[in-house]
Amino acid sequence: MRTLVIDCATENCSAALFEREGDALRLIDGRCETLGRGHAERLVPMIAELPDGGRADRIAVSTGPGSFTGIRVGLAAAKALALAWRADLVGFPTLALIAAQARAQSGAAPVGVTNNAGHGEWFVQEFAADGLPRSDARSLPPADAQTALTAEQVAGSKAEALVAARGFGQAWPLLPDARQFAALPQSLLLPDPHPAYGRRPDAAIPNKGTTGRRVDSTQRAD
Repeated sequence: MRTLVIDCATENCSAALFEREGDALRLIDGRCETLGRGHAERLVPMIAELPDGGRADRIAVSTGPGSFTGIRVGLAAAKALALAWRADLVGFPTLALIAAQARAQSGAAPVGVTNNAGHGEWFVQEFAADGLPRSDARSLPPADAQTALTAEQVAGSKAEALVAARGFGQAWPLLPDARQFAALPQSLLLPDPHPAYGRRPDAAIPNKGTTGRRVDSTQRAD
């Protein structure tokens, strides 16, 4: 069985094709580019560059938290291909993939993940040594993010800034890469994926009684 993996919830745009061999996933081919913008224009051609045009029995797509536009682009492409190919569709959390990438480099240890959330905030979430989440993903001001993550290992686009600010730890400045999907605990796959943007739309009135917004997959950008 082949799995096509799509992740364009951050500045990175990536797609990878895997083959299942026993209980393991073997990477056949993949692409990963740091675009910032232009995911909608690049994602489908990127998939087409993979063997057999990326055709797979299962499609796994990143659900966020991350960019409103990037998440929507990835989900739309994944749903369209799943329908056309009659493939199974699953989702996976973006920050969990970053944590898995860090664990693949540093070994089995707890990891805190922090990514740019926009509007001066950072996404944060803690993961145990087995790669499973120890907390919900939240969007916090940088000062609160520094105290929210206690793990020695910190990964993500804001990892270096957070480690420097709090004065301890090792930073892994990573963005999600679909080619590293095999490192993700498969128990984190989500049936019937929906976007988890990680923060409320810009027009929403902030709740002054909270010190961070938990990721809610029902939040919408429009």
